Amino acid sequence: MAMHINAFEMLADPTRRLIVEALRDGERPVNDIVRRAGIHQSGVSRHLRLLHDAGFVSIRPEGRRRVYALQPGPFRELEAWIAGYRRLWEARLDRFGAALEERRNDGAAKEEPGQ
Repeated sequence: MAMHINAFEMLADPTRRLIVEALRDGERPVNDIVRRAGIHQSGVSRHLRLLHDAGFVSIRPEGRRRVYALQPGPFRELEAWIAGYRRLWEARLDRFGAALEERRNDGAAKEEPGQ
């Protein structure tokens, strides 16, 4: 459970979410992330380090620059955690839908004899 809390804390920061969005379409060097996110380079670098330490991004050296990319692991873990709640709500909605349908059918059956 702690991993999920850490992942949510990591993505709770709006700057880190902007960086994740900037990396959504593929790997990018820091300067591209700075342009896309509209944040000063020192801030981007600090948040990239935090995202890297949490496993959200990887760093690949390319000559003198570093290229960053999203890592699927933490996102899969978040999706798995959310899936449990999705199943819970879908089951509740299915029961609610069945109860509504039963009510409709009961109401239709009561109206038929008196017509």
